[in-house]
Amino acid sequence: MAERLSIEDVVFVAGAGGLAGSAISRALRRHSFTRLIEPRSSELDLLDRSAVTTFLHRTRPDAIVLAAARVGGIAANDAAPADFLSDNLRMQLNVMDAAREVGVRRLLFLGSSCAYPRDAAQPMRESALLSGPLEPTNDGYAIAKIAGVLQVQAVRRQDGRAWISAMPTNLYGPGDNFHARDSHVLPALVRRFHEAVAGGADTVALWGTGTPRREFLHADDLGEACVHLLRHYDAPEAINVGTGVETTIRELAELVAAVAGFRGDLAFDPTMPDGAPRKVLDVGLLHDLGWRARIPLERGVAETYRWFAEHREVARR
Repeated sequence: MAERLSIEDVVFVAGAGGLAGSAISRALRRHSFTRLIEPRSSELDLLDRSAVTTFLHRTRPDAIVLAAARVGGIAANDAAPADFLSDNLRMQLNVMDAAREVGVRRLLFLGSSCAYPRDAAQPMRESALLSGPLEPTNDGYAIAKIAGVLQVQAVRRQDGRAWISAMPTNLYGPGDNFHARDSHVLPALVRRFHEAVAGGADTVALWGTGTPRREFLHADDLGEACVHLLRHYDAPEAINVGTGVETTIRELAELVAAVAGFRGDLAFDPTMPDGAPRKVLDVGLLHDLGWRARIPLERGVAETYRWFAEHREVARR
């Protein structure tokens, strides 16, 4: 049984300004955790090793959720693999090394389903990690996430700390990154269809064939899952966090188009990369722990679209 957190514990949420981190902070508050440390990047640069060490020595958290990461879609990852690898490795090392130094007893590191091999058997079990080659379009990011999982395991072995890792599937939700070039597929579709409707377009061009199958998890479901894991999970293996439900990119595009009110044609470009052909997680271990995702994709997409429409001047940056 995992070492239980108390609502009196001080919890540092690294990356609290991002999609995942902000959802985790909301979930902690829903569960009566009030002693949260949530610095934004303007207040604490996680790439600055000295600043991170000084910060943790000053704040002395009881627990850390390491949700900070440099993230992006296929185009961003493929264009800057060295940056994705270097920035994520440095953030992870800085936080975890400082956490060891100050004696943080409980830490949750967020990995990614991207860390699993491109051709892993589907749905992907936790045991698939390091069992084959990665998807080339995001291998730098994936290697950094694998290193984070291995560091958690090494600290458990060497120091006996109750540190754990989780492997979320593709996240989405209000507050996502809707940048035209750097966003993931779902927010990119939300922006594209919104602009198509606003501009009166009768066709929307989309990357790839539309056939890859993906799984999408609302950020607020991730937040709830993280609180559950912090309270109930304590093992070296990273644990999958997802819905176990998959959809094709074409089906996703049709769903977003319907929510946006777009009635034109979808033009998929098969000369553009698809990424991995199928990526869905086996979430049996998470279900065995007593937790399941609650927000269906249709509701989550509608909620995300409404948020973007109301905040589009900020969201499109």
